[in-house]
Amino acid sequence: MVLAYGAQANVTSVGAVMSQRKRASNTQSSQNKGARSQRLEALVGDDEDDPSFTQPSTSQVQKGLDRVTPAQVDLKTAEVVQFIFVKDQKKIPIRRADIVKHVVKDYRNIYPEIIKRVGRVFETVFGLKLVEIDSKNHIYILINKLEQLEGEPLNMSPSNPKTGLLFVILSIVFMKGGVVKESMVWNTLKKLRVDPGERHEIFGDVKKVVTDEFVRQRYLEYVRIPHTEPLEFEFRWGQRADMEVSKVKVLEFIGQLHGQDPQSWTQQYREATAPPAAPAVITAANTSASASQR
Repeated sequence: MVLAYGAQANVTSVGAVMSQRKRASNTQSSQNKGARSQRLEALVGDDEDDPSFTQPSTSQVQKGLDRVTPAQVDLKTAEVVQFIFVKDQKKIPIRRADIVKHVVKDYRNIYPEIIKRVGRVFETVFGLKLVEIDSKNHIYILINKLEQLEGEPLNMSPSNPKTGLLFVILSIVFMKGGVVKESMVWNTLKKLRVDPGERHEIFGDVKKVVTDEFVRQRYLEYVRIPHTEPLEFEFRWGQRADMEVSKVKVLEFIGQLHGQDPQSWTQQYREATAPPAAPAVITAANTSASASQR
């Protein structure tokens, strides 16, 4: 879903969510350094590819296709589409290694053809783009290709409070030049009555949602600041946010909150209106090119 604030009603509804009372009990202690390190190691581990799998060449793919029927390829394509849909429900990036291990299996020699067809199905049938966000580790996400008739990005649903929380954090990071210390994020959330040190009745463990869930979904990057003692971390926009979130809408949201014209923030306005970089969408052309380079 593309995130946006297209109307004052959406701003008001998210503000209402942020202003709800929290349960004062069940105060949780802050996470220690060991827990943080383990979480970061786990995130890095998720990105490891299958070393036993080598992308087949164009000639190898063709030989593989000669050994199977079109119906078998279609069936395997449908299975991969279903697998990615299930994985994407939690907005967790999908690894090529998992697709090969759990679905493609014995058809790995025609993987480029299968993933090409999968990308075509998502685009033509579902209006989604299968994007490779990490070409080294071969990690994919789905992003929404469809837009409303007026040309506006799909509005963020007020019924999803976590999306509102995410949008607020992304707004903080964007307005601070693309990187901000976590302490500033926590202090800002406290002003919105979302205390990361207490259990929230809507979000539960706020710190876990922000530093674990949003990071795994690639909406945020949570990066250790070198040479800091005690350890300090900072937030940046993640790859999924860069592709899904409209910086123009972020700036309009901030302008509404402060009663100012978005253009009054010159640097942010210039960045928000700059042409976006084209994502690496899975298509017949780039899949064939990748295979021929092997």
